[in-house]
Amino acid sequence: MPGKLTVMKVYLCFSFAPNPLKGAQVENSQAKPPSGGWGQKAIKLKSQCTKLTISGLFVLFGLLLSLPLLAAKVDTLDVPSPSMNRTLRAAVVLPDRYRKAKKLPFPVLYLLHGGSGNFRDWLTKTPDKMLLHRLADQYNIIIVTPDGDPTSYYFDSPLVKTSQFETFISKELIEKIDNSYRTVRDKKGRVIAGLSMGGHGAMFIASRHPELYAAVGSMSGVMNINTATWKVAADFAKSRADNLARLLGPPKDGDSPYPGYTMVTLVDKLKANNLPLNLDIGVDDFLINGNRDLHQQLMANQTPHDYTERPGAHTWEYWENSLPYHLLFFSKILKANQVIIP
Repeated sequence: MPGKLTVMKVYLCFSFAPNPLKGAQVENSQAKPPSGGWGQKAIKLKSQCTKLTISGLFVLFGLLLSLPLLAAKVDTLDVPSPSMNRTLRAAVVLPDRYRKAKKLPFPVLYLLHGGSGNFRDWLTKTPDKMLLHRLADQYNIIIVTPDGDPTSYYFDSPLVKTSQFETFISKELIEKIDNSYRTVRDKKGRVIAGLSMGGHGAMFIASRHPELYAAVGSMSGVMNINTATWKVAADFAKSRADNLARLLGPPKDGDSPYPGYTMVTLVDKLKANNLPLNLDIGVDDFLINGNRDLHQQLMANQTPHDYTERPGAHTWEYWENSLPYHLLFFSKILKANQVIIP
C-alpha cells in the first residue's frame, strides 16, 4: 500500500475519434506513481471516464440545441417621425413565446432612457446585459426602448420643431409598433416607464394620454425639472436649465419655472386620470427631493400610488435592481386586464 495519497485529475474531452478512450485524459499530481502503480486504477478510471464522456456528449448537444430557443430576440427598428421630419430608432425585445404563439397579441412595455442616453442604453449599460431578455421571457411581454434624444425631456417643444417627443412616443411610435408586431392594440395591454429623464417622460406622457396606457412607472425620475432642486454641481444644473430654456422659453419665477411641464405641478391631473402609478428612487439619488415632494402631494390629494425608496444612487446598478419590481407591478395589472400570455 502506498505511503501517500495520490490525487488524480480527470479531464473529459468530447471527441468523435473511433476509440472513445481518447476522450479521457488522466493526470497524476505526483511526478512518479507509487510502487505497485496506479495503472490498473487508471484503466478503470479511463473506462468510467469514457461512459461519462458519451453521456456528457448528449447533454452538451441538448444544451446547445436548446440555447437559441430559450432567449428573447432583439430587433432594431427605424421609426419615421412626420412631426419632426426625421427617422429615429427603437430596439424591440421580443419574448421567446412570441415566436411560438403565432396568433396571440402581446402586451407592450415602452421603456424610456435617461438624459444623455439613447435607445440602446437599456440593452448595453445594465451590468446584466441579458436583463431585458430575461424579463421579456419571464412576463411574455414585448419591451420597446425608443430613442428620445439626449435632452428632450419627452415633451413637444414649442420652439424646437425637431424635438416633438410627446407626439413621437404617444402616437408615431405606438402606430409603428402596432403595425409591425402582434400587440394588444388597446390601453389595457400597454404600459410605460423610464429612468431619470425617461421617468419624467413616462409620467408626463401618461398624464397627458391616460387613454393610451394601463399603468406608468418611474425610476429615479425627474419629477421637478427645476434644476435648483437637484443635488448637483452648479455647472451641470446650469447646462440643464439652459437646455430647458432652449426648448420651452424663459423660465417663470418661483419653484416651478415651467408649470404644466413638470410632474410636481400635475398632481391633480394624476388624481383625475386614476392610472396605477409606481415610483421609486435611491436614497442617495440627487433627484430625491423632487420625488419626495411629488409623493407628499399625491398623499395629500389621496391619489393611490406605490412609492419606494431603496439603497442606491443614480446608477445603472440601481436601475437594474429596480426594473424587475416594475415588471412585477405591471404584470399584476396586465393579468387583471386579461392580456397576459400564458
